[in-house]
Amino acid sequence: MNADQLRTLQSPLKERYRSDPASAVVTLRATGRAGDGVSCRVETGRALVEAGLHPATGGDGLSVCSGDMLLEALVACAGVTLKAVATALGVELRDAAIEAEGDLDFRGTLGVDREAPVGFRAIRLNFRLDTDAPAEQIAALLKLTERYCVVFQTLARPAALGVTHEIGAIG
Repeated sequence: MNADQLRTLQSPLKERYRSDPASAVVTLRATGRAGDGVSCRVETGRALVEAGLHPATGGDGLSVCSGDMLLEALVACAGVTLKAVATALGVELRDAAIEAEGDLDFRGTLGVDREAPVGFRAIRLNFRLDTDAPAEQIAALLKLTERYCVVFQTLARPAALGVTHEIGAIG
């Protein structure tokens, strides 16, 4: 896809969102079902993923860890955003590798130390780019990728989060 094709694809959406801001608000959903043992089966739209305990919390390593899934979502979003921004800016990327890593202290998750945080202490996102673009163009590419990456921005500025529940048979 080139910049003109991307603009052609996105222009009608942008115009609709400008004239009707409410149409730009879309609710995304993810669903899961408690699985065997300590696991949760998550429908991804493409496949079924079984999430379970990380080996550092007693898991066998055969199920995916939700922390890994969070980092994978960040990498996926950052990679798609990078490619879209590069296309829009006309930056030729011969190749790009995106890596995310995060530090967890499992003492918090396991309740071993009440002072230890539950969740990631730090997350690092790294881009390795194969391009001849000048440094200022690469800087703009990365700045815009960070700005428009939904997962990055959600982690950087957490959304309001709430929990509800229902009791009864699940159909």
